Amino acid sequence: MNQQKHPFHLVDPSPWPFLASFAALVTTFGGVMYMHGYIGGDSLAASGFLLILYTMFVWWRDIIREATYQGHHTTTVQAGLKSGMILFIVSEIMFFLAFFWAFFHSSLAPTVEIGAVWPPKGIDVLNPWEIPFLNTLILLTSGATVTWAHHAILAGQKTQGIMSLIFTVILAAVFTGFQVVEYVEAPFTITDGIYGSTFFMATGFHGFHVFIGTVFLAICLLRLVANQFSTHQHFGFEAAAWYWHFVDVVWLFLFVAIYWWGGL
Repeated sequence: MNQQKHPFHLVDPSPWPFLASFAALVTTFGGVMYMHGYIGGDSLAASGFLLILYTMFVWWRDIIREATYQGHHTTTVQAGLKSGMILFIVSEIMFFLAFFWAFFHSSLAPTVEIGAVWPPKGIDVLNPWEIPFLNTLILLTSGATVTWAHHAILAGQKTQGIMSLIFTVILAAVFTGFQVVEYVEAPFTITDGIYGSTFFMATGFHGFHVFIGTVFLAICLLRLVANQFSTHQHFGFEAAAWYWHFVDVVWLFLFVAIYWWGGL
């Protein structure tokens, strides 16, 4: 047996990158066929998407096995993973920056086509102190509970960690439910000019990130129950917590800029 003399993880050959690429190709082809009215395009896109979900499951299953049972995630490897997660969050910040740019580009200098005022004429904006403010309180509370969970894991308090993560997932689900109610009752749609498009694109993609973060935290909850986190090795949860705090901060900017200032 060759003894490894470095702290890095040299992964074994894996079929999952190829399968993920193939699944993405099938999904793309199916989506294009569906948009152009070809028979079977929807089925092909759905099949590709299901294959992507399967690939995600088996690939991350292998990563969990490498980290938890095989001990490949050394301190050096974890440092690299943390850097990767930070860069991913930075890329997400740039993603939302584009939506804020579009919003402020139109709101700070409204053109005559929309009445030279903001909000545009004919738009009945939402009251920021109703559902939006309630959702702000919910997200801030969830940020506190996920921090509670992190400290519980660091202290080896599994029961408290499970309890706080359950609270976080429930709060996330309640937030999503209120956003659905808001969308259903909104007096404007995404087709109502620049206001509707920027509002629903920004808040809609944030809602999608909330959903992804909820799934992320729910998986961490299952892993915590299965004793896959320790006081020294729990990067999977740390990544989810960082992502959730990012979602919280983006919502604060959305609430202040779009709901409150944008509706004055």
